[in-house]
Amino acid sequence: MKIGSTNKTNKEQITKNSEANCCPVETTMNIIGKRWTALIIRDLAGGTKRYCELERLLNNISPKVLSQRLNELEQQQIVKREVIAEVPVRVEYSLTKKGNDLVKVIDSMSSWGTKWP
Repeated sequence: MKIGSTNKTNKEQITKNSEANCCPVETTMNIIGKRWTALIIRDLAGGTKRYCELERLLNNISPKVLSQRLNELEQQQIVKREVIAEVPVRVEYSLTKKGNDLVKVIDSMSSWGTKWP
């Protein structure tokens, strides 16, 4: 391909790669590197959870941070939020396919963590 070519597909790919920082490790860390995020994914790997269940499992997490992380994960299509119309309204969180793919990463981290005191 010539430099300066107007191939739209390549320009879109370059833009996409630039936005993703061109490094798969950095892309992954941008998602799971924030405090609590990997633990939220770990806990949702066990199945659908309500907000209060996650709060209880993630001892010492503030409600504000839990809400922020769940919103971020929902925007990244890692977590699905389902509102169930009953009284009182029930909200449940579960992993999407993309989220389940991240469980493998969390499992690898867990395996590595058992090797070191």
